[in-house]
Order: sequence, then C-alpha cells, then structure tokens
Amino acid sequence: MTKLSIRTYPDPVLAKKAEPVAEITPEISQLMADMVQTMYESDGVGLAAPQVGHGIRLITIDETGPKERKNPLVILNPVLSDHAGAKESEESCLSLPTFTCNVTRSECCIVRGLNEKGEDIEIKAEGLLAIILQHECDHLEGKTLVNHASRLKRTMYDTKVKKWKKD
Repeated sequence: MTKLSIRTYPDPVLAKKAEPVAEITPEISQLMADMVQTMYESDGVGLAAPQVGHGIRLITIDETGPKERKNPLVILNPVLSDHAGAKESEESCLSLPTFTCNVTRSECCIVRGLNEKGEDIEIKAEGLLAIILQHECDHLEGKTLVNHASRLKRTMYDTKVKKWKKD
C-alpha cells in the first residue's frame, strides 16, 4: 500500500463532480487500499477519491479513527437518502489545512452503494458516522467545506492560501 498525495484547495479536481465507478478493476482495488492507508496515515476519518486526484465516486471512512482504526469502510458510488434531523458541528478537512467551519448536517441518513467486493450495501448512519458520510459525499459533488463557510471566512482562507503559495 502507498500513501497518496492529498490534493489541497483550490485544486480544480476538488471542484468537479465525480464520475460513477463502472467496474472494480485491479487499479480501483489498489486505489481503495491506498486510500484507506492514506486516510489513516493522515489522521483522517474519511477520504474521497477526488482528494487524491481521482474524479470517481469512491470514499473511505472509519468513524473510530484516526487513532483506533477498527472499522474501515469503502463505499463505491454512494447515494445518500432518508435525511432526518439537523445538527451543527465543527468540521475540518484533509484538503483544507488549518480550516475549520461549523456545518449543519442531517443527524441521520442512509447511504447505499457498493463495498470493495462490488456487493450492494446499505448503512443506516447517525451521529459522527452520518456527518462523515455527508462530508465525503460532498467531495463527490465537487463541494468542500469552503462552500459551507460564510463569504468572509472563505475570502480570509483564500487570502491565506495565496500567501502560502507565494512563500
């Protein structure tokens, strides 16, 4: 397994809608394993394929992370449904160094997709798991946390990112 390079905002791949995965090839299987490895080595609880430069609908998550690493899940072509409730929480993202923002998300949701073997799965999620799933699925739609931030906060982060690029 290889730790992949995480793309950071404003990389254009993060703003594009990801394409469905048509079949699980050996390359896709390797990407799934590398994404789980990258998620753990980066102390993350979720990672979407666009974050590592692949415009496909693939996410890896582990709500027990980043320290325990007990329940890694790989979901291909995830579809969120049955949203219920609302909860605001502070989120961060591996693709947005130093950036945090309060986001209101559904407290509960269901995600359907395929596991790493291509089998249909359905996950009824609540709490942290629901938040992680919604966050990672946002990436597949070309959205990052800056899309949830106020205009002022986004402008301030854009300025900081431009300064980093100069330095």
